[in-house]
Amino acid sequence: MDWKLFGATFAAVFLAELGDKTQLATVGLAAEGHAPWTVFAGSAAALCTSSLLAVLAGGLIGRYLAPTTLRRAAGVLFLALGALMLVRPA
Repeated sequence: MDWKLFGATFAAVFLAELGDKTQLATVGLAAEGHAPWTVFAGSAAALCTSSLLAVLAGGLIGRYLAPTTLRRAAGVLFLALGALMLVRPA
């Protein structure tokens, strides 16, 4: 196992998830107090499943696009979404 890649991936995903809508929804569900471990299991399973889909899609896309092209396309997409959020009425 590539522990450096593992650490970088863990840090990136952990920081990206802090305070996002998914985490806030999980906090809300757990705050109801009925079954916090069930909420944990459900949210962990959902994150694992979405991560699996992202890894599979990334592996497939990586066969056809160079990493530089993929990073640039992701950057353009983030910029476009950011611009859209700025100009779109709330």
